[in-house]
Formats: sequence, structure tokens, C-alpha cells
Amino acid sequence: MAEKTDVNAKWDACLDLSVRRFVYSSLAGAFGGLLLFRTPVSRWASIAFGAGVGIGSAYTDCSRIFDGSTAKLVPPKTTSSAPEELQPPNTLSTPVSQDGQD
Repeated sequence: MAEKTDVNAKWDACLDLSVRRFVYSSLAGAFGGLLLFRTPVSRWASIAFGAGVGIGSAYTDCSRIFDGSTAKLVPPKTTSSAPEELQPPNTLSTPVSQDGQD
């Protein structure tokens, strides 16, 4: 029964966090849109952007609350040498003639 209560507490915390972040980010977008933009379409776009930022932020924190992992970016594997066509030409060596005479 303790685990179910813990899950309910996590859902309550996640719901509270999501609603607060959605509302506060939407209000910030509305305020920013009111100051920066003149047309109603731009102002609504600013509100929508703020709401999207709030929902994304809440989703990230909710996944941490539920011990889920967010997408982890792995750096690409690097090799010790580059392919031949990408290596710069060797400018320090002198060209060798085909017949062996210098």
C-alpha cells in the first residue's frame, strides 16, 4: 500500500508542477508578446511558445520524479585517424619522381 501512496504523491506533484509551469510560462509569453509584438497573431504565437516551454519543462521534471531517464545525448565515436580523402595533403615532403632519378 505504501508504493501506491507514493505513486499517487508523485502524480499529484507532477500534476501540480505541470499546471503551474504551463500557467506561469503562458503568462510570461503573454507579457513578452504584449511588450514586443504589435499584431495579435504574434502575441498568440508568443503565448503558445511560452506554454510549450512550460509543458516541456514540466515533462522533463516529471520524468525525473518517476525515475525515468530523459533522452541522453551520446557523443559520436571518434576514430584515431581520418579517412584519406579528408586528410590534408602533406606539404613537407618533396614529390618523388616515377623513374627514381632526382
